[in-house]
Amino acid sequence: MNFQSDSVTIATPLGEMLKNRGLISDKDLAQALAMQAEVGGLLGQALQRLGAITEEALLETLTDQLDLPVAAAHMLPENTNAFTDTARELNLPAAWFLAHRAVAWFDPAVVETADMPQTLFVISADPLNHSLRERLDVEVMRRAAKSEKGITGGLPKVVYLLATNQMVDMCLTRIQRSVTDSEEDDEFADVSRLREMAEEAPVIDFVNNLLATAMKENASDVHVEAFEHSFVVRYRIDGVLHTRQTQSRARFDAIASRIKLIGGMDIAERRLPQDGRHTVRFAGNDIDLRISSVPSTWGESLVMRLLRKQSELPDLEGLGLTGRTGDILDEVLRSPNGVMLVTGPTGSGKSTTLYRGLETIDDGYRKIITIEDPVEYDIEGITQIQVKPEIGYDFANGLRAILRQDPDVIMVGEIRDGETARIAAQAALTGHFVLSTLHTNSALAAVTRLEDIGLEPFLIGASVRGLMAQRLVRRLCDHCAVEEESDVGEALLTQAEKDGAPLSAPLRRRWRAAKGCDACENTGYRGRLAVAEIIKLEDELREAIVTGASAHKLFSIAREQGFLTLFEDGLQKAAEGLTTIAEVRRVCGDDAG
Repeated sequence: MNFQSDSVTIATPLGEMLKNRGLISDKDLAQALAMQAEVGGLLGQALQRLGAITEEALLETLTDQLDLPVAAAHMLPENTNAFTDTARELNLPAAWFLAHRAVAWFDPAVVETADMPQTLFVISADPLNHSLRERLDVEVMRRAAKSEKGITGGLPKVVYLLATNQMVDMCLTRIQRSVTDSEEDDEFADVSRLREMAEEAPVIDFVNNLLATAMKENASDVHVEAFEHSFVVRYRIDGVLHTRQTQSRARFDAIASRIKLIGGMDIAERRLPQDGRHTVRFAGNDIDLRISSVPSTWGESLVMRLLRKQSELPDLEGLGLTGRTGDILDEVLRSPNGVMLVTGPTGSGKSTTLYRGLETIDDGYRKIITIEDPVEYDIEGITQIQVKPEIGYDFANGLRAILRQDPDVIMVGEIRDGETARIAAQAALTGHFVLSTLHTNSALAAVTRLEDIGLEPFLIGASVRGLMAQRLVRRLCDHCAVEEESDVGEALLTQAEKDGAPLSAPLRRRWRAAKGCDACENTGYRGRLAVAEIIKLEDELREAIVTGASAHKLFSIAREQGFLTLFEDGLQKAAEGLTTIAEVRRVCGDDAG
């Protein structure tokens, strides 16, 4: 009986297929071929490393080209020792599979009989590897000949599968644990060896796959964290961390070194925090990476923040800034001068709100300049400046230079110190409209924060036009959210009204609960929206600030103007069926003031 390994016939070259499908350009193909000629490897890998194509699109094309299926997660054996057990059955050392970046396992759903031999599944970084296929042919034949049934019992069918880099790495980690658990980490101490490992193709592919997966899942951050026997990869998606991989600790130093090299950081320094940045290209899009590393007990913790320059910004309504909040924001944005501050922690959508605000007031008649760190979105028709602290070009110096450019509107990425705050306030008093961000817990806390960094109360009262705080809550998935009664929600609404919150009663209260489906990765949520509190500074509030009124007094005056807290705005959105009480509490707590 002939060996039943799936044959592969290649009719059309991969590069030609990708071009015909509009997935790559001639320039992409030429660059990938040049890289392939220089460093070797597969064309698809080169295209991925250049960022010309996503792994998903590549696998889809390879499936059609090679007529090979893509391995699904449910096909993998649950037994953690299945790969090493299969290696022993095939009389192949685990190191051989590691060297070929391949794993094999017998179909656990089939009990081998004389009439029905088991199927041998194989996934590999290179499923067309001739030496891999040839050696497996020989060992499968040898195994069958030594069995009690002999070759007459039938040879296993060998099915080669395509797989994502993440799946290949996960399977190889199972094998690697069995041969590296007893090894010490001394071998990674040498810096030159670290650099060498960081340039190896499997390490490059692993890190590229981390970023590609983050892009696919619309993650804002990638966390790579080392522990005693493993390291974990987690993605922040819609503001919540999700664990995606757990790998052997033996691989961590090479992976960490690769990430640090990308960010232009010192791979030899593992005792002090470092920051780096880099621009990479994935699937034709430029992505800014901001990389941070800090030492931890078992190594380092690395975080990569992804900033998509070409991503489409949601409009203010899409952000959830509607109703009274949207009206006041629009009114403040159209002020001829003054300062508008948006406050909140990192990742609360402050910059997105300001960008949309700039687009709202960009009528072509006004000169608009921004100074940012970094420039997160490219906006047509607006002059955008990147600060460079390493050469002394910070926000304060940049803002001074901008004022000599005859601007009408200025956006400062963040007010971090008294000098920047003072220049912004003085610019507002001389006829400019200034937008910026500030790190505070609430809108009115911005007054205290400005005083804390050295801005006098009279300057705050005279220059600030509006204060806004915002957070991002997860939006319920429209595919699976279910309507429910909510006694807790109704009680909270009643209490908010007793506290004087001027709630705008929803047209139809529609409490909904998160359920979970394939569309939302079984989280019950998909996307995010802003909850916000906003106040326009009227005369009474200005006078209170100038005279040093307490925070309680400022809140009372704001309340009389219709002020809603973050929690109360979130409560309204939950009542409208956009999110849940649990999500609002997670992000805002129960603090109503």
